[in-house]
Amino acid sequence: MNHLRSIAAMLVIACAAVSCTKEGGSDVPKVKDPIEIVSPSPDKTISKVSLNAGQESYVKASNGFAINSLKSLYGQAEGNMVFSPLSLQYALAMTVNGASGETAEEILSVFGYGDNLQSLNGFCNLLLNQLPALDGKVTLKLTDAMIVSDSYTVREDFRNTLAGVYYAPVEYLDYSNPQKVTDRINEWAYRSTDGFIYPLIDKSDLSDNVVAIILNALYFKAPWQDSGMSPLFDPDITMDGCPFLYDGGGEGKADYMRCSHYFRYGRMEENGILEIPYAGGKYVMYVVLPDEKGGKGIDNLLSSISEESLSGAIALMTSEAEVNLRLPKFEIENKFNLNGMLSSLGIRRVFDASEAQLDRIFVGENAFIDKIIQKARINVTEWGTEAGAVTEVDLGPSSTPDEDIRTVDFYADHPFAFFIAEKSSGVILFEGIYAGK
Repeated sequence: MNHLRSIAAMLVIACAAVSCTKEGGSDVPKVKDPIEIVSPSPDKTISKVSLNAGQESYVKASNGFAINSLKSLYGQAEGNMVFSPLSLQYALAMTVNGASGETAEEILSVFGYGDNLQSLNGFCNLLLNQLPALDGKVTLKLTDAMIVSDSYTVREDFRNTLAGVYYAPVEYLDYSNPQKVTDRINEWAYRSTDGFIYPLIDKSDLSDNVVAIILNALYFKAPWQDSGMSPLFDPDITMDGCPFLYDGGGEGKADYMRCSHYFRYGRMEENGILEIPYAGGKYVMYVVLPDEKGGKGIDNLLSSISEESLSGAIALMTSEAEVNLRLPKFEIENKFNLNGMLSSLGIRRVFDASEAQLDRIFVGENAFIDKIIQKARINVTEWGTEAGAVTEVDLGPSSTPDEDIRTVDFYADHPFAFFIAEKSSGVILFEGIYAGK
């Protein structure tokens, strides 16, 4: 048996954050020579993400994956949920660089990248460089790093890919001191997300089996776009403690932000869809609101929605109608085990210890994915949106426009879906369901 047969590995932790405020900080550990943060810092603003035809197909495929993920994970959440498909995709994009054979083919196929790993890396590198350059009023930062047990050796080609494509420094560390490893990870996550993701892990998460950790942080900070000379949502007119109607009957309470504005609005079958812009308008939130109240509105929406129906509805939206908007202030936090969802979508071999081919990460070693977990949180207020997601991949040992409407009432007083996206590329960063409970 090789060395990994007696050691399980936790390989990837990817964290994504959309932040309005900085939290805490007094208990952040002080570490010597902290992990380097390397992130593209553009010196000029660009008008849009520049995609070739192949990369446009990647966005379409990855957004299809996002829709399928939403359908699967809502069933697990049984209520409010938030998830970052982009965080998971970056985690698996880095992981697949250490895979071969049918294991690599399954991952690349599910995300729509065919069999071209170089194209995947090029696409990820393009987003790393161009997403932060779109809007001077938006802070967006993508950072990566890898911490490896000093008893293992990372393959040179894998290390070069992490450094050249994902700007990820590779650091060797003595894993016999789990508190030191935990402190370095948590301190890096704190700096990478302006304090929003902290703590990321606890010492108890680092068992004796941990041998490598790859970190990816996505940080985004943006207010809603101003309405003329005033904020889009005025806190003084927020409606406090008003009814929110649950699917299936019953009701709770919600605080509704309000405004009247010429938003882009459209229809998607038996649902309204509204675009709410952030800052300079490059990033937006799409709210998809079923017409049905108190019944099976979300279930019916999820049974019919697809990448094609969503992108088609977005393309047909217009700003001809003045929209009277009521949107709940809300905060959601949940945690998912993603093994079942990914297996149902076609990524299976990498979870099988006898079939996985993660043989391009360590010198002379092979591995398989034991589990993939994501914890996510979102907070929507009058100021803007704050959200975060942490994706963790644990590696174990392996042996081998239809209506002419002038005024629209868009009252989100019953369950709805939401998507945070970059407009020029169409890339979905976060998605979720607000069910009121």
